[in-house]
Amino acid sequence: MKSLVRPLFAALAALTLGHALSASAGEAEIRKNLAARIPQFGNIDEVSKAPMPGLYEVRVNGFDIYYTDEQGNFLLQGNLIDVKERRNLTEERVDKLSQVAFDKLPVKDSVTIVRGNGKRKLAIFADPNCGYCKQFERDLTKVDNITIQLFLYPVLGPDSVVKANNIWCAKDKGKAWDDWMQRGVVPEAGNCDTAALIRNRQFGQKYNITGTPTLIFADGTRAPGAIPAAQLEKQLAALN
Repeated sequence: MKSLVRPLFAALAALTLGHALSASAGEAEIRKNLAARIPQFGNIDEVSKAPMPGLYEVRVNGFDIYYTDEQGNFLLQGNLIDVKERRNLTEERVDKLSQVAFDKLPVKDSVTIVRGNGKRKLAIFADPNCGYCKQFERDLTKVDNITIQLFLYPVLGPDSVVKANNIWCAKDKGKAWDDWMQRGVVPEAGNCDTAALIRNRQFGQKYNITGTPTLIFADGTRAPGAIPAAQLEKQLAALN
């Protein structure tokens, strides 16, 4: 029996090593071929096996996902869907890559708004000229016992920057925000250090915050867009 066991282990070890070398060689070949054929890719962040057999995921610019074969001869751009499980695997991957740990948020660059006991936590990246943000703010008034970290995120043009700056420079930032978003009261012109808003845009670019409002929950999960109060309550309740 011993004479059979040793060769079997040796064969299994060789097979495992062969697979590892093959995967490594495939990734190296993909990087080499894509860099030569698509120089505008620049630096490829990561090459890894995709959930679909025979397919590799290629990640560039932090969050851009492509798919290719083992030699990098073909390139696919689009969503990889698990039709059996009804899951958008590409979307899930991007969501995971862009997840932000709540305790790592630069709260010093945000406006803190507390309602009720403030036990539940939510961060919002919002533009003062964003219609969906205004809709969400109206729904948010129905939600109590919450601490909101509002990150002014003026990305919709020069007037958004002006309004965000004036809100940030207001004596009562939270009130200036609510007055404008819910009641249309234009924030008074202010003059102060607004470097925080530049840092907010830099932070958003780093973590792929491409639209407003973007919500970040206490567990790091994100929700893009103005979700209804009932859905917000459900997600907040699931974390408490």
